Amino acid sequence: MKKLKVLVLFDSAGTPPEDQDFSEAFKTEGWNTEASVCKALEELGHEVSTLGIYDDIGLVMSKINENKPDIVFNLTEIFRGKAHLDKNIPAFLELLNIPYTGCGPAGLMICNNKVITKKILKYHRIKIPGFTIFRKGKKIRRPKRLNFPIIVKPVQEEASTGISQASFVDNEKDLEERVEFIHEKFNMDAMAEEYINGRELYMSVMGRERLQTFSIREMKFLQVSDDEPKLATYKAKWDNKYRKKWGIKNEFAGRLPEGIQEKIVSVCKRAYRALRIDGYGRFDLRLSPAGDIFILEANANPCLDKEDEFGESVQRAGTNYNNLIQNILAQGLSRGEM
Repeated sequence: MKKLKVLVLFDSAGTPPEDQDFSEAFKTEGWNTEASVCKALEELGHEVSTLGIYDDIGLVMSKINENKPDIVFNLTEIFRGKAHLDKNIPAFLELLNIPYTGCGPAGLMICNNKVITKKILKYHRIKIPGFTIFRKGKKIRRPKRLNFPIIVKPVQEEASTGISQASFVDNEKDLEERVEFIHEKFNMDAMAEEYINGRELYMSVMGRERLQTFSIREMKFLQVSDDEPKLATYKAKWDNKYRKKWGIKNEFAGRLPEGIQEKIVSVCKRAYRALRIDGYGRFDLRLSPAGDIFILEANANPCLDKEDEFGESVQRAGTNYNNLIQNILAQGLSRGEM
């Protein structure tokens, strides 16, 4: 690939500094992804500029007019602190006719709304847990078809935000209290879905026309007894002290029943296309003791940290991190040619 002018676009926690100097921030743990992507692009020989945004889309326009990048490497996940606005960044870039990496606005919109995601998957006969929606301001009444135990979560949040041990409910009183909590805390509708007992698996997928899948990862709950719910809560994913206490580890999946890996690959490829994901994505799955595969979540533009699920899986397949970033760039450029 020829040398490119690449603008790396990412989230700023609040109004970004006027000088847009994130060099010190990039040295801290919370900025691993941004730092790794920029370093890889530079090592690949590309000319890299960066821009952090919070609530001012005008900064993007100004930076593009100033730098005239060949492509934007889109690492944004929120805008104005709201996850469901992430789809508008690539939509804005499309209006400017600027190629960008990762998923387009349609896939981001679908994946960010758990209700739409589940309805599409159900239409395509892909297994999902039974679910219902509790609208904000409406009476909380559980449909008879929805069986306890139930997991309650916000309709439009990512990275397990809003999911804790209290999200697991097995009676009407706790259900009502948790739904009310979601309504008040997040100011949005709540989704309740049946808890699926089984193994928590992650499948990464990459591509646009031809799809590539990678080694399956698994979240293991080594210190959680079999009669307790095993939930990928916010703390289970991001709180290292909590993970250590309960023996929670993410590693490559151990032995799977015969034929299950092939089924998971097939299901995830179908879901990837049905949900309009392009570029790269990750699916959070549950494998029941009976061998049924349920999709819990679909993640467009998952984290690109070297040590996160997507990066680990791709590197396990023999693609080093710099080549992964180069491949993502190439896919973004191909979008501009369509």
